[in-house]
Amino acid sequence: MSNEDTTRALDAEGSSDAGAGSCPRPGAQPPPRPPATVILVHGLWTPSVVCSLHAHWLAQRGYRTLRFGYPSVRRTLAENAESLRRCVAATGASDIHLVGHSLGGLLILEMLGQAEAPRVQRVVLLGTPCLGSHCAQRLAAVKGMPALLGRSIMQWLARPSDAAARRPTTVAVGVIAGTRSVGLGRIVPELPQPNDGVVTLAETRLPNASDFLALPLAHSQLLASRSCALQIASFLDSGRFQHAPAP
Repeated sequence: MSNEDTTRALDAEGSSDAGAGSCPRPGAQPPPRPPATVILVHGLWTPSVVCSLHAHWLAQRGYRTLRFGYPSVRRTLAENAESLRRCVAATGASDIHLVGHSLGGLLILEMLGQAEAPRVQRVVLLGTPCLGSHCAQRLAAVKGMPALLGRSIMQWLARPSDAAARRPTTVAVGVIAGTRSVGLGRIVPELPQPNDGVVTLAETRLPNASDFLALPLAHSQLLASRSCALQIASFLDSGRFQHAPAP
């Protein structure tokens, strides 16, 4: 796995190795289970550093974190999914969670649909257009834009809009969507409401998701919001988001 494919974040502080040859005392409690590793996957046109805040906040909660980087324009979705699969396979943790923003979420779904990943426990998708993308379709129709959108997006657009949703997975998936319409959508005609400025709420509704939550955030704000970070941690901890009680 090359440095181009993966950028590793620092492990959570406070971890240490037991001394060589050490044995538990009689009646001592078994050692605690090692913390899960969370692999964060960025979206289109961005480097893995955009996941740094969530990596930092998750590390504060005791998770080990790793930021997966991939060439979203030069390689296809299937090729990048294979790189992610190798990254997961090379991760030593017994429990692994995945968090993907936008295209990064599609990459995670692609990987899970390609091969079994028994150590992957939970997945959180942030603003991921699981059911197609009005913005991407409109942009792809503009001369010269397919090359800018890149091979991953164009491979995905060539499939039925619900292809990602139809990929089977036994992993618990939580979806967080934004509803603050600020961003690219302002220049893309007829982007349905509500949306996060890039992806519509309807496009994020993965049919077999374990939980779904909408937050008043724009597409890029999903990467820098503490409220979003708390919800990510909630799902990774328990398999559920923290929903406001019904009035």
